[in-house]
Amino acid sequence: MTQPEKMIALYQFEECPYCSRVRSHLTDMGMTYTIHNVSRDKGMRDELKKITGGPIGVPTLVDPNTDTVIADDDDKIIAYLDEHYA
Repeated sequence: MTQPEKMIALYQFEECPYCSRVRSHLTDMGMTYTIHNVSRDKGMRDELKKITGGPIGVPTLVDPNTDTVIADDDDKIIAYLDEHYA
């Protein structure tokens, strides 16, 4: 496993099963990352909308190392992490 130079960020909320899946994968990989908890209320996700340019679903992964943002797709996030950091 390769630890990225800059910290990866995960936008999520605790009860989300898709977010839980990504958190578990990051933990299994031994990665250090930052969690940003967002509101369950999609109308309260202005910060996430600014980051993604529109999609406000979670989980959303932000990787400043590759200027990658993956919104609302746990399968794509996990595939991305495996491809770049496994």
